[in-house]
Amino acid sequence: MYQEKLDFYSPINLKSYNLDQTMRYQLNILGNLDPLTRKHSENVANLCCRICEYLKCNQKFTIHCTISGYLHDIGKLFIPLKILQKPSKLTDEEYEIIKTHTTLGYEMCMKDLKLRPYALGALDHHEALDGSGYPNGITKKDIPYEAQIIRVADEYDAIVTKRQYKTHVNISETLKELIKDAQPDPKLIALDQLAVKEKTGKINGLILKKLFKVVIDDTLYEISGVMNYVDYLKEQIKRLELVEKYGQKAEKATKEKTKNYYLEGMRYLFAQGENFDNYKQILQEYRDALVLRNDVINQLYQEIKMIKKLRI
Repeated sequence: MYQEKLDFYSPINLKSYNLDQTMRYQLNILGNLDPLTRKHSENVANLCCRICEYLKCNQKFTIHCTISGYLHDIGKLFIPLKILQKPSKLTDEEYEIIKTHTTLGYEMCMKDLKLRPYALGALDHHEALDGSGYPNGITKKDIPYEAQIIRVADEYDAIVTKRQYKTHVNISETLKELIKDAQPDPKLIALDQLAVKEKTGKINGLILKKLFKVVIDDTLYEISGVMNYVDYLKEQIKRLELVEKYGQKAEKATKEKTKNYYLEGMRYLFAQGENFDNYKQILQEYRDALVLRNDVINQLYQEIKMIKKLRI
């Protein structure tokens, strides 16, 4: 049977650059991370690359930012797995340990000449434009641009992973959460109108807008994948409806020769695992699956409309 496959992040844009050769050494380093962190790092790098394209960054910076995205959590090599993979809420002490992955990653990169160019991505990807981030509480003017891009990609993927999305339906709720981080706190502005320019939120709004475009691309990519599966379902339904029609004619046949003719036709049309006893059930399963997939397509198109209405 056709296997419906979907990568949550479309891999298309990463193929635009010769990243495999450029990142071979960095990817070997990444291989030492635990599987969840490694997958997260790959997702963040993918998002960084594609956000850079929408920001119209040059190729050199795009590659730099993508590799920085791959390596942003490299400091987690030094965090105990019992803390890193703890399913329940971290204690204050455990959270402080987790936060050290930024400085640990920075130190690791600085000690390795091949990793040194990406050290600031590891150090500053949890810094916030308003100075509320860590480890150093620096503000917008001091946060490297690649770290600002990584932060947006990092937060998005963290929410997606936490909610275990299997599809882009309801992804606009995740983007709404990020919008809150991109907007100034109204209370702070109300208290001090003179400080409006400083209260710029935690994440870069322009970068977030470009993430929206990446998410829409991925949603369209998912729609395309589901449509391919819908085409497959329609083909199977058409085939099994012909089998069903032959079965009805076999039942009505008065001559043994005619009956055998239609029965042989049914056997010819059976796919692997299908037979006279189960084909009707399989046909109904295909019909049910078609209804569900068409519903998913409609929901995904609706989701795109919702994302386009979001404002930062």
